[in-house]
Amino acid sequence: MKHQTLIQNATILSMDNQLGDMENADLLIDGQTIKAVGHQLSSSSAEVIDGTGMIVIPGLVNAHMHTWQTALRGVTSNWTILEYFANIHAGLATNFKPSDIYIATLMGALNQLNCGTTTLGDWCHNNPTPDHTDQAIQGLLESGIRSVFFHGSPKPDPKPGQKHFSEIPHPRSEVERLLKDKFQDPHALVSLGLAILGPHYSTYDVAVHDFELAREFSLIASMHCAGAAAKTPDGWERLAKDKLLGDNNNIVHGNNLTDDQLKMMIDLGVTFSLTPETEMTQGHGFPITGRLRNLGSAPSLGVDLESGVSGEMFSVARLALATQRALDNAHSKETQNQLPSTSTIYCKEALEWITIRGAQALKLDHKVGSLSVGKQADLVMIDATQLNMFPVHQAVNSVIMQTSLSNIDSVMVAGEFKKRHGKLLHPKLEEGKQMLIESGKRLLSELKNHPTHA
Repeated sequence: MKHQTLIQNATILSMDNQLGDMENADLLIDGQTIKAVGHQLSSSSAEVIDGTGMIVIPGLVNAHMHTWQTALRGVTSNWTILEYFANIHAGLATNFKPSDIYIATLMGALNQLNCGTTTLGDWCHNNPTPDHTDQAIQGLLESGIRSVFFHGSPKPDPKPGQKHFSEIPHPRSEVERLLKDKFQDPHALVSLGLAILGPHYSTYDVAVHDFELAREFSLIASMHCAGAAAKTPDGWERLAKDKLLGDNNNIVHGNNLTDDQLKMMIDLGVTFSLTPETEMTQGHGFPITGRLRNLGSAPSLGVDLESGVSGEMFSVARLALATQRALDNAHSKETQNQLPSTSTIYCKEALEWITIRGAQALKLDHKVGSLSVGKQADLVMIDATQLNMFPVHQAVNSVIMQTSLSNIDSVMVAGEFKKRHGKLLHPKLEEGKQMLIESGKRLLSELKNHPTHA
């Protein structure tokens, strides 16, 4: 018999348009799935959890993060994108051992669970050998997080006689190996995607190869579009003309895309994952949140780099919301000589960006992203009785604007608690922390004489 869990008397923000938000409500979980959401639910065999004072929301979705950089927390916080390319991709990344990738991925994923993220888009582009790749996947599996492992490729400076990374197609043999050996179970928590170069960072021929490869195996092809100058400036239009752009494509950042390009992509079903703090800090530009909204779309959001910024998705959502409100307010004052009559974006929409919109970008919205009956029981219980949130008058606003790590009481993935009463339920925490610090110290020793290491 499946284990049942009944959460009673909680405020439930379902992110399901039909269910809506409910106070003093119950949620019944049967095995891995949500069986019922409503009032005065009962089950004779369920483990009953008192949800009084709790706000229950869908598990957060971090649509884009380079989890392999966890051991380097804070190292890139003062770097521009050019320093980042030089010191990380052409520098530190080349010294990673498979064990470094493993422990960074494991501990980075555990921190996501700790912060309320139950689904992670893990963009692994520091995998020079199959062993590096396998160790990253192992870290995700051991963490217990739901994730899409985006298999990428390293970006070192070429040695004499070697091709630049922009000229190297995504390795078909590795994709075939991974699908055969690692990703045969369609019900597993970890699934495969491709972290490709895209036309921004590759020649057109390489872009075509990679887009076709992703489509052949029905995988999401996610790609950066920002930072350095585009390798193939007209690549997007050519891909659309060649009918290669579609709903299996995900654009990360997209700051330098024109409105015409954005509309073309939106019409073709392309999704967007923005990382506002990294984009503004490193020099990509302002996030395109408002530009997407003006075209009838909306972003998913991601942390991007814990080597530079916080791993908390509530921080990401607040920053994205505040930045776009500021841009909208400035535009209104400039064009109409007055502020808008009210906020141009409400908090509910920001919560969508880090739940259902993220699930859509990762093509997992049939499983997660809302507390809908039949979906997987991925959820967060937020303790709203603590002084930083209490009293709660409008739950959605309190969740977005006031929730901190201290409020994340419990986190569940597929019906199983990964965090309970404020503590992660993982046996490797202390051992993992020691491994992580040793990995970081060894890697950073390579930078000790670098002028930008400060």
